[in-house]
Amino acid sequence: MGCSSSSSLLSLSLMLKPHPALMTINYNGSSQSHWSRRKKKGHCLLRVSAISYQDFIDFSLNETKRHALLVPSPLQEKYSSMIAMDGRTRLEMSSFETPRIRLLRSMSIEGEAMQVLDFAAFPKPEFDLPIFCGNFFTAANTNIVVLDLNPLHDVISRRDYKEKYYDRLMPLGLKYTELLPWGGKLTSESIKFFSPIVIWTKFTSSKSKHEVLYSAFVEYYKAWLELMEQAVEETDPSLIMCNLEAQHRYLTWRAEKDPGHGVLKRLIGEKLAKDLLRNFLFSGIDELGSKTFLDYFPEYGSEGGTISEKRSIIGKGFESRPWDKNGEKLIKERMKVKLLRILLNYNVLVLLPLEIFLL
Repeated sequence: MGCSSSSSLLSLSLMLKPHPALMTINYNGSSQSHWSRRKKKGHCLLRVSAISYQDFIDFSLNETKRHALLVPSPLQEKYSSMIAMDGRTRLEMSSFETPRIRLLRSMSIEGEAMQVLDFAAFPKPEFDLPIFCGNFFTAANTNIVVLDLNPLHDVISRRDYKEKYYDRLMPLGLKYTELLPWGGKLTSESIKFFSPIVIWTKFTSSKSKHEVLYSAFVEYYKAWLELMEQAVEETDPSLIMCNLEAQHRYLTWRAEKDPGHGVLKRLIGEKLAKDLLRNFLFSGIDELGSKTFLDYFPEYGSEGGTISEKRSIIGKGFESRPWDKNGEKLIKERMKVKLLRILLNYNVLVLLPLEIFLL
Protein backbone atom coordinates (compact mmCIF):
# COMPACT_ATOMS: atom_id res chain seq x y z
CA MET A 1 0.00 0.00 0.00
CA GLY A 2 2.68 2.51 0.97
CA CYS A 3 1.72 5.95 -0.28
CA SER A 4 -1.02 4.58 -2.50
CA SER A 5 -3.12 2.41 -0.21
CA SER A 6 -5.02 0.96 2.84
CA SER A 7 -14.04 -4.37 4.84
CA SER A 8 -17.47 -1.95 3.46
CA LEU A 9 -18.47 -5.45 3.77
CA LEU A 10 -22.12 -4.59 3.87
CA SER A 11 -21.95 -8.28 4.21
CA LEU A 12 -20.78 -11.27 2.31
CA SER A 13 -23.85 -12.96 3.64
CA LEU A 14 -26.10 -10.62 1.79
CA MET A 15 -25.45 -12.94 -1.11
CA LEU A 16 -27.09 -15.77 0.81
CA LYS A 17 -30.17 -17.46 -0.60
CA PRO A 18 -33.54 -16.58 1.00
CA HIS A 19 -34.14 -18.27 4.32
CA PRO A 20 -36.58 -21.18 4.51
CA ALA A 21 -40.14 -20.22 5.40
CA LEU A 22 -39.77 -21.55 8.93
CA MET A 23 -36.77 -19.35 9.69
CA THR A 24 -37.92 -15.84 10.57
CA ILE A 25 -36.48 -12.79 12.25
CA ASN A 26 -38.55 -10.22 14.11
CA TYR A 27 -37.10 -6.95 15.39
CA ASN A 28 -39.02 -5.42 18.26
CA GLY A 29 -37.26 -2.05 18.24
CA SER A 30 -35.96 -2.29 21.79
CA SER A 31 -32.37 -2.39 22.96
CA GLN A 32 -33.04 -5.65 24.80
CA SER A 33 -32.14 -8.96 23.19
CA HIS A 34 -34.88 -11.61 23.29
CA TRP A 35 -34.44 -15.16 22.10
CA SER A 36 -37.03 -17.93 22.01
CA ARG A 37 -37.59 -21.26 20.33
CA ARG A 38 -40.99 -22.89 20.00
CA LYS A 39 -42.72 -25.85 18.36
CA LYS A 40 -45.28 -25.41 15.63
CA LYS A 41 -46.93 -28.25 13.76
CA GLY A 42 -44.05 -30.56 14.50
CA HIS A 43 -41.41 -28.15 13.21
CA CYS A 44 -38.90 -26.08 15.12
CA LEU A 45 -39.49 -22.38 14.49
CA LEU A 46 -36.67 -20.04 15.46
CA ARG A 47 -37.87 -16.55 16.31
CA VAL A 48 -35.24 -13.91 16.91
CA SER A 49 -35.51 -10.34 18.09
CA ALA A 50 -31.91 -9.46 17.40
CA ILE A 51 -29.75 -7.05 19.32
CA SER A 52 -30.44 -3.55 18.07
CA TYR A 53 -27.58 -2.14 16.06
CA GLN A 54 -28.88 1.27 17.09
CA ASP A 55 -27.13 0.59 20.39
CA PHE A 56 -23.81 0.44 18.52
CA ILE A 57 -24.51 3.73 16.76
CA ASP A 58 -25.67 5.48 19.95
CA PHE A 59 -22.58 4.34 21.82
CA SER A 60 -20.20 5.50 19.08
CA LEU A 61 -21.76 8.96 18.84
CA ASN A 62 -21.88 9.49 22.60
CA GLU A 63 -18.30 8.27 22.99
CA THR A 64 -17.08 10.49 20.15
CA LYS A 65 -18.66 13.53 21.81
CA ARG A 66 -16.47 12.86 24.85
CA HIS A 67 -13.38 13.34 22.70
CA ALA A 68 -14.31 15.97 20.12
CA LEU A 69 -16.94 18.39 18.89
CA LEU A 70 -19.31 16.36 16.72
CA VAL A 71 -21.22 18.23 14.01
CA PRO A 72 -23.53 16.94 11.26
CA SER A 73 -21.94 16.32 7.88
CA PRO A 74 -23.33 18.09 4.78
CA LEU A 75 -24.15 14.56 3.54
CA GLN A 76 -26.89 14.36 6.19
CA GLU A 77 -29.10 16.66 4.13
CA LYS A 78 -29.32 14.14 1.29
CA TYR A 79 -28.75 10.80 3.01
CA SER A 80 -30.96 10.16 6.03
CA SER A 81 -33.49 7.39 5.42
CA MET A 82 -35.32 5.52 2.70
CA ILE A 83 -37.72 2.62 2.26
CA ALA A 84 -36.68 -0.22 -0.04
CA MET A 85 -38.71 -1.22 -3.07
CA ASP A 86 -40.32 -4.03 -1.07
CA GLY A 87 -42.06 -1.38 1.03
CA ARG A 88 -40.90 -2.95 4.30
CA THR A 89 -37.10 -2.82 4.57
CA ARG A 90 -35.81 0.47 5.94
CA LEU A 91 -32.40 2.07 5.42
CA GLU A 92 -31.26 4.65 7.99
CA MET A 93 -28.18 6.81 7.48
CA SER A 94 -26.35 9.36 9.61
CA SER A 95 -23.10 11.27 9.07
CA PHE A 96 -20.93 13.61 11.13
CA GLU A 97 -17.49 15.16 11.24
CA THR A 98 -15.03 16.45 13.85
CA PRO A 99 -11.81 18.48 13.69
CA ARG A 100 -9.91 15.21 13.08
CA ILE A 101 -12.55 13.00 11.46
CA ARG A 102 -13.38 13.74 7.83
CA LEU A 103 -16.47 11.52 7.91
CA LEU A 104 -18.10 9.47 10.64
CA ARG A 105 -21.03 7.67 9.08
CA SER A 106 -23.38 4.76 9.61
CA MET A 107 -25.99 2.94 7.59
CA SER A 108 -28.37 0.43 9.12
CA ILE A 109 -30.76 -1.83 7.26
CA GLU A 110 -33.72 -3.33 9.09
CA GLY A 111 -35.95 -5.83 7.33
CA GLU A 112 -37.97 -8.93 8.07
CA ALA A 113 -35.12 -11.25 7.15
CA MET A 114 -31.99 -9.34 8.12
CA GLN A 115 -30.35 -6.50 9.96
CA VAL A 116 -27.18 -4.80 8.76
CA LEU A 117 -24.86 -2.18 10.21
CA ASP A 118 -22.18 -0.49 8.10
CA PHE A 119 -20.21 1.89 10.31
CA ALA A 120 -16.96 3.72 9.48
CA ALA A 121 -14.80 6.64 10.59
CA PHE A 122 -12.43 8.23 8.07
CA PRO A 123 -9.69 10.53 9.41
CA LYS A 124 -8.77 13.80 7.78
CA PRO A 125 -5.65 13.48 5.54
CA GLU A 126 -3.57 15.51 8.00
CA PHE A 127 -3.63 12.37 10.17
CA ASP A 128 -2.34 8.92 9.19
CA LEU A 129 -4.84 7.20 11.51
CA PRO A 130 -6.29 3.83 10.53
CA ILE A 131 -9.87 3.79 9.23
CA PHE A 132 -12.37 2.42 11.74
CA CYS A 133 -14.59 -0.18 10.10
CA GLY A 134 -17.51 -2.16 11.57
CA ASN A 135 -19.72 -4.22 9.24
CA PHE A 136 -22.28 -6.59 10.73
CA PHE A 137 -24.98 -8.76 9.18
CA THR A 138 -27.59 -10.64 11.19
CA ALA A 139 -30.24 -13.08 9.96
CA ALA A 140 -32.28 -15.68 11.83
CA ASN A 141 -29.42 -18.14 12.17
CA THR A 142 -26.45 -16.40 10.56
CA ASN A 143 -24.09 -13.61 11.51
CA ILE A 144 -21.17 -12.34 9.46
CA VAL A 145 -18.84 -9.77 10.99
CA VAL A 146 -15.89 -7.61 10.06
CA LEU A 147 -14.48 -5.27 12.71
CA ASP A 148 -11.13 -3.59 12.22
CA LEU A 149 -8.91 -0.56 12.32
CA ASN A 150 -8.09 -0.72 8.60
CA PRO A 151 -4.47 0.36 8.06
CA LEU A 152 -3.94 3.47 5.96
CA HIS A 153 -0.46 2.24 5.06
CA ASP A 154 0.94 -1.26 4.63
CA VAL A 155 1.84 -2.82 7.97
CA ILE A 156 4.32 -5.21 6.35
CA SER A 157 6.52 -2.81 4.37
CA ARG A 158 5.92 0.03 6.83
CA ARG A 159 7.18 -1.41 10.10
CA ASP A 160 7.03 2.04 11.67
CA TYR A 161 3.29 2.23 10.94
CA LYS A 162 2.62 -1.18 12.49
CA GLU A 163 4.60 -0.28 15.61
CA LYS A 164 2.89 3.10 15.87
CA TYR A 165 -0.68 1.84 15.80
CA TYR A 166 -0.96 -1.93 16.18
CA ASP A 167 1.74 -3.37 18.43
CA ARG A 168 0.08 -2.03 21.59
CA LEU A 169 -3.34 -3.25 20.39
CA MET A 170 -2.32 -6.87 19.79
CA PRO A 171 -3.52 -8.05 23.26
CA LEU A 172 -6.94 -6.55 22.52
CA GLY A 173 -7.00 -8.23 19.13
CA LEU A 174 -5.96 -11.61 20.55
CA LYS A 175 -8.67 -11.36 23.22
CA TYR A 176 -11.46 -11.08 20.68
CA THR A 177 -10.03 -13.29 17.95
CA GLU A 178 -10.18 -16.07 20.55
CA LEU A 179 -13.83 -15.32 21.29
CA LEU A 180 -14.74 -14.68 17.64
CA PRO A 181 -12.63 -17.08 15.53
CA TRP A 182 -11.60 -16.58 11.91
CA GLY A 183 -14.60 -16.81 9.60
CA GLY A 184 -13.16 -18.59 6.58
CA LYS A 185 -11.43 -17.85 3.31
CA LEU A 186 -10.56 -14.27 2.37
CA THR A 187 -8.89 -13.28 -0.88
CA SER A 188 -5.36 -11.90 -1.03
CA GLU A 189 -6.72 -8.68 -2.46
CA SER A 190 -9.03 -8.20 0.53
CA ILE A 191 -6.52 -9.15 3.20
CA LYS A 192 -4.17 -6.30 2.30
CA PHE A 193 -6.80 -3.83 3.50
CA PHE A 194 -7.06 -5.45 6.95
CA SER A 195 -4.88 -5.13 10.03
CA PRO A 196 -3.40 -7.85 12.28
CA ILE A 197 -6.20 -7.25 14.81
CA VAL A 198 -9.08 -7.67 12.35
CA ILE A 199 -12.09 -9.64 13.55
CA TRP A 200 -13.50 -11.58 10.59
CA THR A 201 -15.97 -14.13 11.87
CA LYS A 202 -19.22 -15.99 11.33
CA PHE A 203 -21.42 -17.38 14.07
CA THR A 204 -24.86 -18.75 14.77
CA SER A 205 -27.15 -16.20 16.39
CA SER A 206 -27.11 -16.25 20.18
CA LYS A 207 -27.48 -13.68 22.92
CA SER A 208 -24.00 -14.39 24.28
CA LYS A 209 -22.30 -13.98 20.90
CA HIS A 210 -24.03 -10.67 20.28
CA GLU A 211 -22.93 -9.48 23.70
CA VAL A 212 -19.34 -10.39 22.82
CA LEU A 213 -19.69 -8.54 19.52
CA TYR A 214 -21.00 -5.42 21.23
CA SER A 215 -18.16 -5.57 23.75
CA ALA A 216 -15.62 -5.90 20.92
CA PHE A 217 -17.13 -2.93 19.09
CA VAL A 218 -16.98 -0.82 22.25
CA GLU A 219 -13.36 -1.67 23.02
CA TYR A 220 -12.17 -1.30 19.43
CA TYR A 221 -13.88 2.06 19.03
CA LYS A 222 -12.54 3.35 22.34
CA ALA A 223 -9.06 2.28 21.25
CA TRP A 224 -9.48 4.09 17.93
CA LEU A 225 -10.67 7.27 19.65
CA GLU A 226 -7.63 7.20 21.92
CA LEU A 227 -5.38 6.92 18.89
CA MET A 228 -7.24 9.83 17.31
CA GLU A 229 -6.84 11.96 20.40
CA GLN A 230 -3.09 11.26 20.57
CA ALA A 231 -2.44 11.69 16.85
CA VAL A 232 -0.09 14.48 15.81
CA GLU A 233 -1.30 16.62 12.94
CA GLU A 234 0.98 16.38 9.91
CA THR A 235 2.25 19.62 8.35
CA ASP A 236 4.52 18.24 5.62
CA PRO A 237 2.55 18.61 2.36
CA SER A 238 4.14 15.48 0.85
CA LEU A 239 3.10 13.32 3.81
CA ILE A 240 -0.41 14.77 3.81
CA MET A 241 -0.65 13.92 0.13
CA CYS A 242 0.57 10.41 0.91
CA ASN A 243 -2.21 9.95 3.48
CA LEU A 244 -4.77 11.43 1.12
CA GLU A 245 -3.85 9.09 -1.73
CA ALA A 246 -3.84 6.08 0.60
CA GLN A 247 -7.37 6.87 1.74
CA HIS A 248 -8.49 7.53 -1.84
CA ARG A 249 -7.13 4.17 -2.93
CA TYR A 250 -9.03 2.48 -0.10
CA LEU A 251 -12.28 4.25 -1.00
CA THR A 252 -11.87 3.42 -4.69
CA TRP A 253 -11.40 -0.28 -3.94
CA ARG A 254 -14.32 -0.48 -1.53
CA ALA A 255 -16.79 1.38 -3.76
CA GLU A 256 -16.00 -0.90 -6.70
CA LYS A 257 -15.67 -4.27 -4.97
CA ASP A 258 -18.03 -3.97 -1.99
CA PRO A 259 -19.94 -7.27 -1.64
CA GLY A 260 -23.02 -5.38 -0.47
CA HIS A 261 -23.61 -3.84 -3.89
CA GLY A 262 -25.81 -6.76 -4.89
CA VAL A 263 -28.22 -6.45 -1.98
CA LEU A 264 -28.42 -2.67 -2.30
CA LYS A 265 -29.26 -3.12 -5.97
CA ARG A 266 -32.10 -5.50 -5.04
CA LEU A 267 -33.38 -3.19 -2.31
CA ILE A 268 -33.25 0.23 -3.97
CA GLY A 269 -32.26 -0.34 -7.61
CA GLU A 270 -28.94 -0.04 -9.45
CA LYS A 271 -28.87 3.75 -9.79
CA LEU A 272 -29.52 4.50 -6.11
CA ALA A 273 -27.21 1.66 -5.01
CA LYS A 274 -24.26 3.10 -6.95
CA ASP A 275 -25.00 6.58 -5.66
CA LEU A 276 -25.13 5.35 -2.06
CA LEU A 277 -21.86 3.46 -2.41
CA ARG A 278 -19.91 6.19 -4.15
CA ASN A 279 -21.32 9.33 -2.55
CA PHE A 280 -22.21 8.23 0.98
CA LEU A 281 -20.62 4.99 2.16
CA PHE A 282 -17.32 5.83 0.46
CA SER A 283 -17.70 9.55 0.07
CA GLY A 284 -14.48 11.26 -0.97
CA ILE A 285 -13.73 9.41 -4.20
CA ASP A 286 -14.45 12.49 -6.28
CA GLU A 287 -12.98 14.96 -3.79
CA LEU A 288 -9.76 13.33 -2.55
CA GLY A 289 -8.20 12.33 -5.87
CA SER A 290 -8.59 11.87 -9.59
CA LYS A 291 -7.15 8.37 -10.06
CA THR A 292 -9.52 5.65 -11.23
CA PHE A 293 -9.92 2.09 -10.02
CA LEU A 294 -7.77 0.80 -12.88
CA ASP A 295 -5.07 3.38 -12.12
CA TYR A 296 -4.70 1.77 -8.71
CA PHE A 297 -5.50 -1.82 -9.72
CA PRO A 298 -4.55 -2.26 -13.42
CA GLU A 299 -4.61 -6.06 -13.04
CA TYR A 300 -8.43 -5.83 -13.02
CA GLY A 301 -8.56 -4.34 -16.50
CA SER A 302 -10.56 -6.23 -19.16
CA GLU A 303 -10.98 -5.76 -22.88
CA GLY A 304 -12.36 -2.39 -23.83
CA GLY A 305 -11.08 -0.77 -20.65
CA THR A 306 -13.78 -2.28 -18.45
CA ILE A 307 -13.23 -3.58 -14.90
CA SER A 308 -13.23 -7.32 -14.31
CA GLU A 309 -16.05 -8.45 -12.04
CA LYS A 310 -13.88 -11.16 -10.48
CA ARG A 311 -13.54 -11.02 -6.73
CA SER A 312 -9.95 -12.18 -6.96
CA ILE A 313 -7.41 -11.94 -9.75
CA ILE A 314 -4.57 -13.56 -7.81
CA GLY A 315 -6.75 -16.51 -6.82
CA LYS A 316 -5.00 -17.05 -3.50
CA GLY A 317 -7.06 -17.05 -0.34
CA PHE A 318 -6.54 -17.29 3.41
CA GLU A 319 -8.63 -19.92 5.17
CA SER A 320 -7.06 -19.19 8.56
CA ARG A 321 -5.70 -16.10 10.27
CA PRO A 322 -2.54 -15.05 8.40
CA TRP A 323 -0.89 -13.32 11.39
CA ASP A 324 0.73 -14.67 14.52
CA LYS A 325 0.27 -13.36 18.08
CA ASN A 326 2.77 -10.57 17.40
CA GLY A 327 0.93 -9.41 14.32
CA GLU A 328 3.53 -10.82 11.96
CA LYS A 329 2.39 -12.46 8.76
CA LEU A 330 2.79 -16.23 8.70
CA ILE A 331 3.18 -16.46 4.91
CA LYS A 332 6.95 -16.65 5.08
CA GLU A 333 6.85 -19.48 7.61
CA ARG A 334 4.36 -21.42 5.53
CA MET A 335 6.57 -21.00 2.47
CA LYS A 336 9.53 -22.39 4.44
CA VAL A 337 7.52 -25.43 5.48
CA LYS A 338 6.39 -26.04 1.92
CA LEU A 339 9.97 -25.72 0.64
CA LEU A 340 11.20 -28.10 3.32
CA ARG A 341 8.62 -30.71 2.30
CA ILE A 342 9.62 -30.44 -1.35
CA LEU A 343 13.31 -30.82 -0.52
CA LEU A 344 12.63 -33.81 1.70
CA ASN A 345 10.62 -35.45 -1.06
CA TYR A 346 13.54 -35.06 -3.44
CA ASN A 347 16.17 -36.04 -0.84
CA VAL A 348 18.23 -32.91 -1.45
CA LEU A 349 18.00 -31.37 2.02
CA VAL A 350 21.51 -32.47 2.85
CA LEU A 351 22.88 -30.30 0.04
CA LEU A 352 21.57 -27.07 1.55
CA PRO A 353 23.06 -25.11 4.47
CA LEU A 354 21.04 -25.05 7.66
CA GLU A 355 21.06 -21.24 7.63
CA ILE A 356 18.49 -21.12 4.83
CA PHE A 357 15.82 -22.37 7.27
CA LEU A 358 16.82 -19.91 9.96
CA LEU A 359 16.25 -16.74 7.90
